[in-house]
Parts: sequence; C-alpha cells; structure tokens
Amino acid sequence: MALPSSCPEGTTPQMAGHIQDRWYKTETDSHGKTAKVKTDRHGTGMRYRARYVGPDGSEKSKSFPDGQKRLAEKWLTNIAADLSRGQYIDPHAARITFKNYAVKWLNAHAIDPASQVVIEQRLRLHAFPILGTRPLDSFRPEHIRELVSGLEANIAVSGGYARNIYGDVRAVLSAAVDDGLLARNPCSAKSVRPPTVERRRVVPWLPAQVYAVREALTPRYEAMVDLGAGCGLRQGEIVGLAEDALDWEDGIVHVRQQVKMIRGKAVFAPPKCNKERDVPLPSSVAAALRAHMDEYKPVEVTLPWRRPDGPMASARLLFTNTANGVAWRSNFNIQDWKPALAAAGLIAEADEKGRYESAREHGMHALRHFYASVLLDAGESIKAVSQYLGHADPALTLRVYAHLMPSSQERTRKAIDQVLKSEE
Repeated sequence: MALPSSCPEGTTPQMAGHIQDRWYKTETDSHGKTAKVKTDRHGTGMRYRARYVGPDGSEKSKSFPDGQKRLAEKWLTNIAADLSRGQYIDPHAARITFKNYAVKWLNAHAIDPASQVVIEQRLRLHAFPILGTRPLDSFRPEHIRELVSGLEANIAVSGGYARNIYGDVRAVLSAAVDDGLLARNPCSAKSVRPPTVERRRVVPWLPAQVYAVREALTPRYEAMVDLGAGCGLRQGEIVGLAEDALDWEDGIVHVRQQVKMIRGKAVFAPPKCNKERDVPLPSSVAAALRAHMDEYKPVEVTLPWRRPDGPMASARLLFTNTANGVAWRSNFNIQDWKPALAAAGLIAEADEKGRYESAREHGMHALRHFYASVLLDAGESIKAVSQYLGHADPALTLRVYAHLMPSSQERTRKAIDQVLKSEE
C-alpha cells in the first residue's frame, strides 16, 4: 500500500498506515521551531490510534492504551504482511457472529428447500447455543473441539447426526473463509476431528417379517410393502409414485419424483440427490400393484413442485389416504406402520397412552435393506444394487451392505482345489 504523502500531526508513519498520538500534538512557533504540546484529551481514553486504508478504500483503525505503542506498531505491521500475502481480513466485517453469518449463508445457499430446513434446524438446536454469539474472527480450533466434545456427550444425539451438525458448521466456516472473513477454517486443524460414528451393521428383515408387516397393514397400504421390499423404493418415492411411472410391458418402474414435507407442506420433488432411475418391476410386485389399483383407483393430486411456493404439478398417485389426499408420512407412520410392526412382533405394543416406542431401525427403510440383501445374496453386483437403490455412488452401497455379500471363502477353496488337483 502506498504511504500517505504526509502524516497528520502527532502521528508516526508505518508501512500500512500511521499511528496517531491523541495525547500530544505538534505545534510550530513564530521562529519555525516545533514542539509537542498536550492536547485536550491528554490523560484520558485510549492514547494511540493505529490507522490504515483498506483494500476497499475506506479507513480502518484500532485504538490502544498508553504504553502500548509498540503493540500498535506490531498490529499495523501484521496488517501490512497480510495485505502483501493476500490474506487480509477486514477486522470490522469479521466481527459478525457465527449465527448471523450462518443465517445469511443459509438463505443464499443454493440447496433444495427441504435440505435448507433440516440444516437450519440442526444449526439452531445444536450449533447456535454453543457457537452462535462468537464473532468469526475469534474462532480457534479449540472452539470446534469443544463443539465436538459436547455433541459426543449428548446422549440424545446419535453419532451420524452429530457428524451432520459438524459438517454444517464446517460448511459455514468454509464459506466465511471464501468471503475473506476468516484466514483459515479451524475445522481443518490437525487437532480437530469429526464426531465419532459408531456404524451399526444392517440386519435385514426375514421374508416372514416382511409378510407379517404387510398382512398387518390396512389393505389400502399393503402394496407399499411390495414396492419397498420388491423394488427398493424410499417411502417418499412410494407415496409419490404416479400411475404413468409403471411400464407394464417392459417391467420397469420409472422413479422420477417423491413427495417431501417442507415446513409442514407437501410438495413434489425429484428423488434424493436428483437421481432419477429405472428399477426392474418383478412380476409378483406388478401383480400386487394391479390388484391394488383395481381396489383403490389412482387419484389425481396437485402439489407445488420442489418448494411450497413453486409451480403446481399434478400426478395420478397410486397411494392416497382415505380422503384421497397425500398419504402424510407422520400420520401413516404413527397410525398404520407402527401398529403393523407391533402386530408382527418387531416392536412392543403401545403403552397405556397409545404410544409406541421409537423404531428407527424398523422404519420403511427396512424394506430397502431387505431388497438389497436379497439382490446381494443372489449375486447381483454392487454397482447394479447401487443404481436400483438410487445411491449417490456404489461406495456408499458397499459401506452399508458389504457384510451382506455372500462369502467368497467357499468359492476360493473350490477354485484353488480345482487348479491344484488338475496338476496332480
């Protein structure tokens, strides 16, 4: 930065600006001699003010008390060094709190509305109480370590959920780095680690359990089990399945949309990760769907597309509630799914108040686990299973279901024996 051609009275020139001494000023007498004289502020308030012009052309300053002129000089020197390295952080802008910046970031973040709601909830409930009031320029790795420690100590927060919260915080701080409000993301420090996730092995249902749950459901929802267990569709994809998504001739289910709940309002949306896919339609599932459609005719339902204020879209849905509207996930899970689980012996019966225990491992997602286990046991490739499930990539499928793949030990023994015996 170019130095000013002249410095104000009572100031010391520096590389990045100058230091003003508020307690003294320089005066020139009639003979041209200069001398320092006390100002009206002498002895009160901060004595030194370090000043410089920022990259945006505006003046920045910071005040220091009497006896700390060297500290003021060091501050200006550091500013000059940051400017030369391209690592300058505007100290005033960086005073914005984590909460205020996170809200701005989230509102401008280009993600689907449902994900935005989920991230906002995680930050509001778990990150803001710990980090919300902290200015961005005060963040250090120790603050992230404290967050992780607190999340891991909270028995109400699972390891996977804690890692999602940590990921949200890291994303906010990465954006702050990009915006020039942080020099470095504290989450990137070697001493910081994400929350520990205890990965539980998926234990798929047995065929008898699938049949038992199907039998216990009300007839209008029985075929949902066939789609989940026989085609691997997610709950939202089943609820949003339209009549024209079924290709009877080629035996294909075109998974093109789902029903999502955003702030209590149902919307049509693309499948998770925007991964549309075609899934083989087994003849047994096709027969179950034909029988269902004979008994419960598809109903045309109109919902917003993607977001509550989005354009309206219509589809003739296979599964609706008794009022011919969307089968609301919360109502279905409480009124239909959990009673069926209890009837099948997968969870306990409702208590005296009619409430059922938590059953995350026995949600409708269990039908997808069953589907994957059947395919893998039949020798289907991980790549194909991943494609049919709509996973982001086969690596995810492998992490979740590798233990369900048939053991290769017997094949190895047979292969070696065959080669070695042929040489005898």
